[in-house]
Amino acid sequence: MTIPRYDHFINGAVVAPSGGEYMDVYNPATGEVIAQVACGTAQDVDAAVAAAQAAFDNPAWRDQTPAQRAALINQFIAVIKANAQELAYLEIISSGATVSRVGSLDILMMIDACMTMADVVSSYPFVSNLPAKIIPELADIKVVKEPIGVCGLIPAWNIPMVMYINKVLPALAAGNTVVIKPSELTPNTSTRLTQLLAPLLPPGVLNLVNGVGSVVGEAITQHPGVAKISFTGSTAVGKRIQANAAASLKRVTLELGGKGAAIVTPDADLDATAHGVLYGVMLNAGQACESGTRLLVHESIYDAMLDKLATLANGLKIGNPLAPDTVIGPMSHAGHGQRVLGYIRSAVEEGARVVCGGERVEVLGCEGGFYVRPTVLADCHNQMKAVREEIFGPVLAVIKYKDEAEAIAIANDSDYGLSAGVWTGDVLAAQRIARRLRAGSIWINDWHMLRSDVPFGGYKQSGTGREFGIAGLEAFLETKAISTAFQRDPAKKALTYGIVHKHPALA
Repeated sequence: MTIPRYDHFINGAVVAPSGGEYMDVYNPATGEVIAQVACGTAQDVDAAVAAAQAAFDNPAWRDQTPAQRAALINQFIAVIKANAQELAYLEIISSGATVSRVGSLDILMMIDACMTMADVVSSYPFVSNLPAKIIPELADIKVVKEPIGVCGLIPAWNIPMVMYINKVLPALAAGNTVVIKPSELTPNTSTRLTQLLAPLLPPGVLNLVNGVGSVVGEAITQHPGVAKISFTGSTAVGKRIQANAAASLKRVTLELGGKGAAIVTPDADLDATAHGVLYGVMLNAGQACESGTRLLVHESIYDAMLDKLATLANGLKIGNPLAPDTVIGPMSHAGHGQRVLGYIRSAVEEGARVVCGGERVEVLGCEGGFYVRPTVLADCHNQMKAVREEIFGPVLAVIKYKDEAEAIAIANDSDYGLSAGVWTGDVLAAQRIARRLRAGSIWINDWHMLRSDVPFGGYKQSGTGREFGIAGLEAFLETKAISTAFQRDPAKKALTYGIVHKHPALA
């Protein structure tokens, strides 16, 4: 079988890496090499940024109206639908995502994101007029929203196809041009999507440079021609990007790590809660930043909750992600799997109790993959390493609490603030609790409630800025004020305002 190669896409064409080097891409489910991806260089980034800048200055793109950009985004939908099967397959074999999730959720999320952003850009007030005021008198004031320029987009490896769409759409809708660097671990769908979508746009509007973060990502975040960075990934890397961007004061959106806390109140439906909690932490084998990885359970229902979680977790099907009944797929690679097991061991050493899971499991036919059994840890506390740090695996830490105030304090005692939630029978009480939780997304009686028109992002070290919907579009816009004076005689201006317009007669 011929192994495909994923090159760059620059200025409307497939481009080989300037250094001539490639690296292997592995199927995390089997450990097999499924592709080779270009090892980009700073020179490749220079070429992509130059193409993007030329396209940004080109009237063929610069002068397009919001309605025209919306029409282009709507065309993306037809392309995604026509290539859905190929894209789904590439996503599964490169990221380890299950076919049930990709087929029923990811493809639909991409289409929905396109529809939403097309609607947003069609109705957004790119130019608005402010009402007249006494000072300055007789002036027309316009507030104009304009594109920033060349945008460097760096999505994470865990849900690459959806992340690609959610970064590219608002950047293009705002009128910017793009240089995107997908993860070298999962370049398949991003590269293919670029090849499919770019022909709908003027050359140079959408560019892709493959390669490792320490080379290509570093070059993008330091490049003087890049005006905006949007990154999804770890908090540690986000801090480095923020530092790189500071040199030229680039605009930055950072969607970083999380350690979501879910509070279970005494009146919660335990069966529904147990199902929902496991969905919240086990989706994508726990490899999602917004996962609900800390579960705070009232002492009166603690043991009963643990029993239900263990029973359900032990029943989750672990297997090849291409199998339709698989729920838990592999870790992204063996090194990451060992890291997850290391967190479980450290929790036990600090006093936690393994209720279920906690070990690697072999999957028939996928012996080269690294699979971790769904794990529930009891008797945890907020000072444990496994409770404070992001594990990014199928691991749930359960903490007992006495009252609402204690639960809120525990939930907020974290460096992260991406997601939080409440499982309860009292929705009104949940609203009160939600207002006190320090996180960007609060979910009540559900998890992963992501909508393409609802802002998403974090508090504290979970990042800066917001994605999705109007907020996501505005993250790629600059604000300009244009003020036109209609009173041209300085002598007639109010003295309190006309100090800088002194008339000779007033000297």
